[in-house]
Amino acid sequence: MTQRRRNKIKELITQYAIGTQSELVARLNAAGFDVTQATVSRDIRALRLMKASDGKGGRRYALPESAPEDGMEHDLNVFRRACLSVEEASGLIVVRTRSGMAMALAAVIDRMQAEQVAGCVAGDDTILVAIRSGADAEQAVRTIRQWMA
Repeated sequence: MTQRRRNKIKELITQYAIGTQSELVARLNAAGFDVTQATVSRDIRALRLMKASDGKGGRRYALPESAPEDGMEHDLNVFRRACLSVEEASGLIVVRTRSGMAMALAAVIDRMQAEQVAGCVAGDDTILVAIRSGADAEQAVRTIRQWMA
């Protein structure tokens, strides 16, 4: 069922300019898949979907361009293009991104598996990175800034 649903997601984002998770949920439900936003969010991460220009000033989901086998170089390229700033804030890290790219970059941070990072929460253009301990925050900031270079 998971693979069928993910194949349908690929088909839908290729066929329609889908820009939000709620729109994707609605299209999947209309296609006979009983899904929630949480399920779609996990599928987006698993499929490594990115936001791309829809040609009308908006953003839409798109399949990753030709990602290398291990994906690391692709992830770093995405990170370099979309990350604007990284700063520590009371033992947490705030990452600012280009509009619509926070979720994709949060997935990159999660996949890079920096040992100091416990996880990420992403909005539209901001990521809050939870650090395992306050003492690890400076090292995590240095690591993330290295990915920007």
